[in-house]
Amino acid sequence: MSYLAARCFAWAMWIVVIATMLVSCAQKNPSPVVDSVDDPSTLIMTEDAEPLDPELSAQPGDSAELTSRERSILYSKNGIFFDLDLHSTKEVEHFFSYFTHRARGTFEKWLKRSEQHLPMVREVFTRYGLPQDLVLLPFAESGYNVKAYSWAGAGGLWQFMPYTGRKYGLRVDWWIDERRDPYLATDAAARYLKYLHELFGDWYLALAGYNAGEGKIKRAIDALEVDNFFDLAAKNRRLVYKARLRRETLQYVPKFIAISRIFQNLEALDFEPVSWENQPDVQHVEVPGGTDLLALAQSGGMKWSEFHALNPAYRRQVSPPKVTTTAHLPREKASKMIAYLKDPGTRPYAGYQAYRVRSGDSWWRISRRFGVPISVLKRVNNRRSNTLHPGQVVMVPGHGRNSAVASASSSGSRRAKTRQVAQSRSNYVIQPGDTLWDISRRYSVSVNTLQQANGLTRRSTLKVGQRLYIPDASGKTQRAAKAQAQSVHAELVRYKVRRGDTLSAIARRFGVSISQLRAWNNMGRRSTIYVNQYLKVYVP
Repeated sequence: MSYLAARCFAWAMWIVVIATMLVSCAQKNPSPVVDSVDDPSTLIMTEDAEPLDPELSAQPGDSAELTSRERSILYSKNGIFFDLDLHSTKEVEHFFSYFTHRARGTFEKWLKRSEQHLPMVREVFTRYGLPQDLVLLPFAESGYNVKAYSWAGAGGLWQFMPYTGRKYGLRVDWWIDERRDPYLATDAAARYLKYLHELFGDWYLALAGYNAGEGKIKRAIDALEVDNFFDLAAKNRRLVYKARLRRETLQYVPKFIAISRIFQNLEALDFEPVSWENQPDVQHVEVPGGTDLLALAQSGGMKWSEFHALNPAYRRQVSPPKVTTTAHLPREKASKMIAYLKDPGTRPYAGYQAYRVRSGDSWWRISRRFGVPISVLKRVNNRRSNTLHPGQVVMVPGHGRNSAVASASSSGSRRAKTRQVAQSRSNYVIQPGDTLWDISRRYSVSVNTLQQANGLTRRSTLKVGQRLYIPDASGKTQRAAKAQAQSVHAELVRYKVRRGDTLSAIARRFGVSISQLRAWNNMGRRSTIYVNQYLKVYVP
């Protein structure tokens, strides 16, 4: 597979995974809001999530042959901080060639990205007495990307799965994903690697366990009666199929060895040397539960994007209620920010929205409006009762935008005025089964235009008989909408296509035209129907 094809494939797989998760979530709960902060769908769908670079999963079997100089570098014994033995395998040569030739640009990007983290990782691993080679493990895991998520849901520099992250003290929920905190996640990774080495007594087996899980590796070495990774890899096919190590695990250790050899010889291989002076100078500060993080950032003269770059674990502009978390503040600005933490009343709410309850509101309606689980709303407002009263103010946590969110009550007032104007100019009546998307496609108007023209939000629901204004200067839309509105009493039938059906046969059966069937179901002239497909049919 070529470099470009590999990158396209990785992005395609990422999109498929995201789409699958969204569909799955929609099937389980039609509401876009879940009532649990531990809902699995909320753990991966971080707004700024990035897929793993495709080079991390590439199979460089057709890598270029090493030159005599490169081979000499690969098998040299040098480096101050590197003390793991090098094993001569064909896979090591493949990965060494791959990252120095075909994937060289990506490896250079990883090196630059690692500069802000390497000194900290080395310090932590030294404290735990771990081999210094292991500071390179995030290259093989994430390309040193704190925002990286795998298709399986592993996240952060060290690609912890949610369960393993929690096991080693990392909080992963609707509010925060500490797998993305480079400081906390590195400490957790050090403890996990130390445990794996104590379990297996061999660093290469420990690395294989980090990739595949300690249980799978332990069962494999017990079954084969081996005590090192390379014997395990050589005898892997003797295991029953389900117990065999995946190709990813078999190549994980050779990939790591190749990366370590490249890193030891960056200048000899004509790479830019890594600077160990680019670590951000931060002060680690405990943040009380429910802290307005946007206001905290503003107290130090920081934009939200700047604060979030240092604190990527926070998923909201408010810290988790009743839980103390750790924020990493620029040292030169820390004093002002710590002063804010001691007296948060000195600044207005910024990471919250202040929403004034209206008649007919409920926790469920507010959660739908703002995309915040009911349990979170109650926790933020320290409420257990389901009762709300008009005029009461409810605080809603922000979602990570760069500036304070405008007051929902004032924006609601503006939308109400827009709706009044739209009602006076309305030229379309909602029919059964209508959605804004259907209407936008039918009349060549964007969904955003329809929302703005009618004072609607993306969570607004449509009701049969509701009147909308569809802006169109030519008048074509108004005429079509008027004709469509005349059939407002039509009955919506969801017809399940059977074997042998055609559009013409279905149209005759219900007394409608083929063009109507196509319009109702967003079908083009070349669209085909298939067995068990559901079609919308408006029967007069």
